[in-house]
Amino acid sequence: MPRMRCAISWRSCPCCGVFSIWTAPLHGDPWAVHEEHRQHYAASTMKLAVVIAAYRLADAGKLDLDQSVKIRNEFVSATRTGTGIARFSMDRAEDSDPEPWRRMGCEVALRWLCYRTIVRSSNLATNLVLDHVGVDAVTETLIHLGATNSVVSRGIEDAPARAAGLDNLVTAADLGLTFQALAADRAASPPACREILSVLGAQQINDALPAGLPRTRVAHKSGWIEGCLTTRASSGPPTAHRSSLPCTTSDLEEQEGLDLVAAGAAAAWRGRKVLG
Repeated sequence: MPRMRCAISWRSCPCCGVFSIWTAPLHGDPWAVHEEHRQHYAASTMKLAVVIAAYRLADAGKLDLDQSVKIRNEFVSATRTGTGIARFSMDRAEDSDPEPWRRMGCEVALRWLCYRTIVRSSNLATNLVLDHVGVDAVTETLIHLGATNSVVSRGIEDAPARAAGLDNLVTAADLGLTFQALAADRAASPPACREILSVLGAQQINDALPAGLPRTRVAHKSGWIEGCLTTRASSGPPTAHRSSLPCTTSDLEEQEGLDLVAAGAAAAWRGRKVLG
Protein backbone atom coordinates (compact mmCIF):
# COMPACT_ATOMS: atom_id res chain seq x y z
CA MET A 1 0.00 0.00 0.00
CA PRO A 2 1.41 3.46 -0.88
CA ARG A 3 2.61 5.63 1.98
CA MET A 4 0.17 8.29 3.15
CA ARG A 5 1.00 11.78 4.31
CA CYS A 6 -0.71 12.84 7.50
CA ALA A 7 -3.55 15.18 6.60
CA ILE A 8 -3.88 16.76 10.03
CA SER A 9 -2.96 20.45 9.93
CA TRP A 10 -0.54 20.43 12.85
CA ARG A 11 1.34 23.42 11.47
CA SER A 12 -1.84 25.51 11.35
CA CYS A 13 -1.82 25.81 15.14
CA PRO A 14 1.04 28.04 16.36
CA CYS A 15 0.97 26.50 19.84
CA CYS A 16 1.70 23.04 18.45
CA GLY A 17 5.07 23.96 16.94
CA VAL A 18 6.47 21.13 14.84
CA PHE A 19 4.69 17.80 15.01
CA SER A 20 6.11 14.62 13.49
CA ILE A 21 4.47 11.24 13.14
CA TRP A 22 5.53 7.84 11.85
CA THR A 23 2.99 5.03 12.01
CA ALA A 24 3.64 1.59 10.58
CA PRO A 25 3.37 -2.14 11.09
CA LEU A 26 6.17 -3.61 13.15
CA HIS A 27 7.33 -5.31 9.95
CA GLY A 28 7.11 -3.21 6.79
CA ASP A 29 7.00 0.30 5.41
CA PRO A 30 5.19 3.12 7.22
CA TRP A 31 1.53 3.70 6.49
CA ALA A 32 1.38 7.39 7.39
CA VAL A 33 4.10 9.96 7.97
CA HIS A 34 4.38 13.67 8.66
CA GLU A 35 7.72 15.49 9.09
CA GLU A 36 9.13 12.09 10.02
CA HIS A 37 12.76 13.05 9.38
CA ARG A 38 12.57 16.34 11.31
CA GLN A 39 15.01 16.31 14.21
CA HIS A 40 13.67 16.86 17.71
CA TYR A 41 15.56 17.19 20.95
CA ALA A 42 15.66 13.60 22.18
CA ALA A 43 14.95 14.15 25.88
CA SER A 44 14.60 10.71 27.49
CA THR A 45 13.98 8.79 24.27
CA MET A 46 17.80 8.64 23.89
CA LYS A 47 17.83 6.26 26.86
CA LEU A 48 16.56 3.41 24.69
CA ALA A 49 19.60 3.65 22.37
CA VAL A 50 21.89 3.61 25.42
CA VAL A 51 20.25 0.44 26.74
CA ILE A 52 20.32 -1.29 23.35
CA ALA A 53 24.02 -0.42 23.06
CA ALA A 54 24.64 -2.05 26.45
CA TYR A 55 22.92 -5.27 25.37
CA ARG A 56 24.82 -5.30 22.07
CA LEU A 57 28.12 -5.02 23.93
CA ALA A 58 27.00 -7.84 26.20
CA ASP A 59 26.18 -9.95 23.12
CA ALA A 60 29.73 -9.34 21.88
CA GLY A 61 31.22 -10.39 25.21
CA LYS A 62 32.54 -6.87 25.86
CA LEU A 63 30.26 -6.06 28.78
CA ASP A 64 28.74 -8.03 31.65
CA LEU A 65 25.22 -6.83 32.41
CA ASP A 66 25.36 -8.58 35.77
CA GLN A 67 28.54 -6.83 36.89
CA SER A 68 28.35 -4.62 39.97
CA VAL A 69 28.30 -0.86 39.51
CA LYS A 70 28.72 1.62 42.36
CA ILE A 71 26.09 4.34 42.29
CA ARG A 72 27.62 7.81 42.38
CA ASN A 73 26.67 11.31 41.30
CA GLU A 74 29.78 12.59 39.58
CA PHE A 75 30.42 12.25 35.86
CA VAL A 76 32.98 13.31 33.28
CA SER A 77 31.52 15.67 30.69
CA ALA A 78 31.51 14.80 27.01
CA THR A 79 33.43 18.02 26.40
CA ARG A 80 36.49 19.69 27.93
CA THR A 81 36.84 23.13 29.44
CA GLY A 82 39.81 25.43 28.98
CA THR A 83 41.41 23.88 32.04
CA GLY A 84 40.97 20.26 30.94
CA ILE A 85 38.44 17.61 31.96
CA ALA A 86 35.00 18.97 32.91
CA ARG A 87 32.85 17.21 35.47
CA PHE A 88 29.20 17.53 36.38
CA SER A 89 26.66 16.18 38.83
CA MET A 90 22.91 15.72 38.58
CA ASP A 91 19.89 17.23 40.32
CA ARG A 92 17.93 14.61 42.25
CA ALA A 93 14.80 16.77 42.00
CA GLU A 94 14.89 16.49 38.20
CA ASP A 95 14.86 12.69 38.23
CA SER A 96 11.62 10.71 37.95
CA ASP A 97 13.08 7.64 39.69
CA PRO A 98 14.04 7.79 43.38
CA GLU A 99 15.29 4.19 43.59
CA PRO A 100 18.88 4.64 42.32
CA TRP A 101 19.27 7.71 44.54
CA ARG A 102 18.25 5.68 47.58
CA ARG A 103 21.15 3.33 46.79
CA MET A 104 23.78 6.07 46.51
CA GLY A 105 27.18 4.62 47.36
CA CYS A 106 25.91 1.05 47.03
CA GLU A 107 26.67 -1.45 44.27
CA VAL A 108 23.93 -2.71 41.94
CA ALA A 109 23.84 -4.80 38.77
CA LEU A 110 24.29 -2.97 35.47
CA ARG A 111 21.22 -4.85 34.22
CA TRP A 112 19.16 -3.28 37.03
CA LEU A 113 20.36 0.16 35.97
CA CYS A 114 19.25 -0.60 32.39
CA TYR A 115 15.85 -1.60 33.78
CA ARG A 116 15.47 1.62 35.79
CA THR A 117 16.62 3.62 32.76
CA ILE A 118 13.53 2.42 30.92
CA VAL A 119 10.71 1.70 33.37
CA ARG A 120 11.12 4.91 35.41
CA SER A 121 13.30 6.86 32.97
CA SER A 122 16.00 7.26 35.61
CA ASN A 123 18.46 10.01 34.71
CA LEU A 124 21.03 8.76 37.21
CA ALA A 125 20.82 5.18 35.98
CA THR A 126 21.13 6.38 32.38
CA ASN A 127 24.40 8.18 33.00
CA LEU A 128 25.83 5.24 34.92
CA VAL A 129 24.97 2.91 32.03
CA LEU A 130 26.36 5.38 29.48
CA ASP A 131 29.60 5.52 31.47
CA HIS A 132 30.07 1.78 30.89
CA VAL A 133 28.82 1.81 27.29
CA GLY A 134 30.37 4.97 25.87
CA VAL A 135 29.03 7.43 23.31
CA ASP A 136 30.88 5.70 20.46
CA ALA A 137 29.06 2.41 21.10
CA VAL A 138 25.72 4.25 21.12
CA THR A 139 26.61 5.90 17.81
CA GLU A 140 27.47 2.49 16.34
CA THR A 141 24.14 1.18 17.61
CA LEU A 142 22.20 4.00 15.96
CA ILE A 143 23.96 3.25 12.67
CA HIS A 144 23.15 -0.46 13.05
CA LEU A 145 19.49 0.41 13.65
CA GLY A 146 19.38 2.65 10.57
CA ALA A 147 18.62 5.63 12.84
CA THR A 148 21.08 7.82 10.95
CA ASN A 149 19.37 11.14 11.71
CA SER A 150 19.59 10.60 15.47
CA VAL A 151 22.47 11.66 17.70
CA VAL A 152 23.51 10.77 21.24
CA SER A 153 26.49 12.95 22.09
CA ARG A 154 26.29 13.37 25.87
CA GLY A 155 24.69 12.22 29.09
CA ILE A 156 21.71 13.71 30.92
CA GLU A 157 22.33 17.12 32.57
CA ASP A 158 25.82 17.42 31.09
CA ALA A 159 25.78 21.22 31.25
CA PRO A 160 29.35 21.79 29.96
CA ALA A 161 28.64 19.68 26.87
CA ARG A 162 25.29 21.35 26.32
CA ALA A 163 26.95 24.77 26.53
CA ALA A 164 29.45 23.58 23.92
CA GLY A 165 26.60 22.75 21.54
CA LEU A 166 26.44 18.98 22.03
CA ASP A 167 22.84 17.76 21.94
CA ASN A 168 20.91 14.51 21.73
CA LEU A 169 18.52 14.41 18.75
CA VAL A 170 15.93 11.99 17.38
CA THR A 171 13.39 11.73 14.57
CA ALA A 172 10.06 9.95 14.52
CA ALA A 173 11.28 7.75 11.66
CA ASP A 174 14.40 6.71 13.56
CA LEU A 175 12.39 5.85 16.65
CA GLY A 176 10.14 3.74 14.46
CA LEU A 177 13.08 1.92 12.88
CA THR A 178 14.40 1.21 16.37
CA PHE A 179 11.20 -0.51 17.43
CA GLN A 180 11.01 -2.41 14.16
CA ALA A 181 14.56 -3.66 14.72
CA LEU A 182 13.64 -4.81 18.22
CA ALA A 183 10.52 -6.57 16.97
CA ALA A 184 12.52 -8.32 14.23
CA ASP A 185 15.31 -9.39 16.64
CA ARG A 186 17.78 -7.24 14.68
CA ALA A 187 18.60 -4.57 17.25
CA ALA A 188 20.66 -7.07 19.24
CA SER A 189 20.58 -10.84 19.72
CA PRO A 190 17.06 -12.36 19.77
CA PRO A 191 17.15 -13.02 23.55
CA ALA A 192 18.37 -9.46 24.16
CA CYS A 193 15.65 -7.97 21.94
CA ARG A 194 12.98 -9.95 23.76
CA GLU A 195 14.30 -8.82 27.14
CA ILE A 196 14.41 -5.17 26.08
CA LEU A 197 10.85 -5.34 24.73
CA SER A 198 9.72 -6.94 27.96
CA VAL A 199 11.26 -4.08 29.93
CA LEU A 200 9.63 -1.54 27.60
CA GLY A 201 6.33 -3.30 28.25
CA ALA A 202 6.86 -2.82 32.00
CA GLN A 203 7.05 0.97 31.57
CA GLN A 204 5.56 2.76 34.58
CA ILE A 205 5.23 6.23 33.04
CA ASN A 206 2.15 5.93 30.86
CA ASP A 207 0.67 9.43 30.75
CA ALA A 208 1.36 10.20 27.08
CA LEU A 209 0.98 7.83 24.15
CA PRO A 210 -0.67 4.91 26.04
CA ALA A 211 -3.30 7.32 27.36
CA GLY A 212 -4.69 7.59 23.83
CA LEU A 213 -4.86 3.83 23.24
CA PRO A 214 -7.34 1.21 24.42
CA ARG A 215 -6.45 -0.92 27.45
CA THR A 216 -3.74 -3.15 26.06
CA ARG A 217 -0.07 -3.92 26.61
CA VAL A 218 2.12 -1.25 25.05
CA ALA A 219 5.92 -1.25 24.88
CA HIS A 220 7.12 2.34 24.75
CA LYS A 221 9.61 5.00 25.85
CA SER A 222 8.78 8.64 26.38
CA GLY A 223 10.70 11.86 26.86
CA TRP A 224 9.85 15.42 27.84
CA ILE A 225 11.57 18.66 28.77
CA GLU A 226 9.63 21.64 30.05
CA GLY A 227 8.98 24.55 27.73
CA CYS A 228 10.70 23.03 24.73
CA LEU A 229 9.20 19.79 23.52
CA THR A 230 7.50 16.53 24.01
CA THR A 231 8.75 13.37 22.34
CA ARG A 232 7.09 10.02 22.55
CA ALA A 233 7.77 6.56 21.12
CA SER A 234 5.70 3.42 21.24
CA SER A 235 5.32 0.04 19.66
CA GLY A 236 1.70 -0.95 19.68
CA PRO A 237 0.16 -4.15 21.00
CA PRO A 238 1.61 -7.33 19.48
CA THR A 239 -1.78 -8.44 18.18
CA ALA A 240 -2.07 -5.24 16.14
CA HIS A 241 1.45 -5.47 14.69
CA ARG A 242 1.86 -1.73 14.63
CA SER A 243 4.13 1.03 15.80
CA SER A 244 3.06 4.65 16.22
CA LEU A 245 5.64 7.35 16.87
CA PRO A 246 4.53 10.95 17.50
CA CYS A 247 7.09 13.65 18.33
CA THR A 248 6.40 17.31 18.96
CA THR A 249 8.59 20.34 19.59
CA SER A 250 6.60 23.26 20.96
CA ASP A 251 6.04 25.69 23.80
CA LEU A 252 3.15 23.65 25.17
CA GLU A 253 2.87 23.07 28.89
CA GLU A 254 3.53 19.51 30.00
CA GLN A 255 -0.08 18.32 30.22
CA GLU A 256 -0.97 19.94 26.89
CA GLY A 257 1.99 18.17 25.29
CA LEU A 258 0.94 14.87 26.82
CA ASP A 259 -2.61 15.37 25.55
CA LEU A 260 -1.36 16.19 22.06
CA VAL A 261 0.74 13.03 21.85
CA ALA A 262 -2.12 10.90 23.22
CA ALA A 263 -4.41 12.44 20.58
CA GLY A 264 -1.91 11.54 17.86
CA ALA A 265 -1.77 7.95 19.10
CA ALA A 266 -5.55 7.77 19.24
CA ALA A 267 -5.84 9.07 15.66
CA ALA A 268 -3.34 6.46 14.48
CA TRP A 269 -5.27 3.73 16.31
CA ARG A 270 -8.63 4.81 14.87
CA GLY A 271 -7.19 4.85 11.37
CA ARG A 272 -5.48 1.46 11.61
CA LYS A 273 -8.11 -0.36 9.48
CA VAL A 274 -7.98 2.31 6.80
CA LEU A 275 -4.19 2.43 6.80
CA GLY A 276 -3.70 -1.31 7.16
